[in-house]
Amino acid sequence: MLAVGIVGLPNVGKSTLFNALTRAGALAANYPFATIDKNVGVVALEDPRLYALQKTFAKGERLPPVIPTHVEFVDIAGLVKGAHKGEGLGNQFLAHIREVAAIAHVVRCFPDPNVVHVMGRVDPLEDVEVVETELLLADLASWERRLERLRKEARASREVAPLLETAEALHAHLSQGRPARTFPLSGEARRLLKETPLLTAKPVIYVANVAEEDLPEGAGNPQVAALRARAKGEGGEVVVVSARLEAELAELSEEEARELLAAYGLKESGLKRLARAGYRALDLLTFFTAGEKEVRAWTVRRGIKAPQAAGEIHSDMERGFIRAEVIPWDRLVEAGGWARAKERGWVRLEGKDYEVQDGDVLYILFNV
Repeated sequence: MLAVGIVGLPNVGKSTLFNALTRAGALAANYPFATIDKNVGVVALEDPRLYALQKTFAKGERLPPVIPTHVEFVDIAGLVKGAHKGEGLGNQFLAHIREVAAIAHVVRCFPDPNVVHVMGRVDPLEDVEVVETELLLADLASWERRLERLRKEARASREVAPLLETAEALHAHLSQGRPARTFPLSGEARRLLKETPLLTAKPVIYVANVAEEDLPEGAGNPQVAALRARAKGEGGEVVVVSARLEAELAELSEEEARELLAAYGLKESGLKRLARAGYRALDLLTFFTAGEKEVRAWTVRRGIKAPQAAGEIHSDMERGFIRAEVIPWDRLVEAGGWARAKERGWVRLEGKDYEVQDGDVLYILFNV
């Protein structure tokens, strides 16, 4: 399951946004460290393809149950300067960040004299730098330990030299204040980062928390523009939301929420836009299993092969994988079911080397 950690300085709107996204009721208060323990919420992702497949496998008025894929959001308490040294409960917070696959960095882009700012003023780029610096310092500490081990290994074996050279280059990169995610990923770098994961290697989505009047895209907000410029330099993305509006939406009926979104020129909620951004950041895709008993969405990394995708359904399927029957979801809907799709020759038989595509419907043949 995709886990996105919601991070940022205190009082930027993290917990308010988390409450809106998950309706989990995380504590939101106007002072630092209102959130001490991490809060986790699982959010279902709506996918119209699921409901098209559901209608395809309906028996009269009986529709098969639909099981969407999910995104896990983790609300992580606000970081402050010195977090890498354990200040402000920093060790606990950094440990929570290590557990997530991507970071949603919430940045305040709205003035409000009633909500105190830990830095004394609203400056999103400075806020980003404070958090990024703490993550970088934590990474440097762990990478220096890794370097020391590599240097000892290199003295005993020349084969370690390429790894050491890459590790030295990454250390210099981090020392210049640049995150690991902007370091060129060679084979050696991938191996090193797999063995010693770094906080700044995680994909980052910047979440610009704006006032309602700056919706839908914060086009007239210079702070959002500055944040976008920074994200572009990292190959990242900015999602503009109003945490206050999202909190209001969470309390409304579906029809009322649609009307309120339309009033602000929005087609979908911050939840959907943030989840989509998470998918893009982690290079994920969705495949489906579908029949009269159940229609279900599954999330996997792009590039995954059919046996590993089968393993997401059940470990026995991966272990005993024989082949997969595969068809794009829209072709299955057009055919009206598996039998007619096979009659038309639209269902392919794929083996162990098949790379699953977004929107594939799979039927796994296996034997254990």
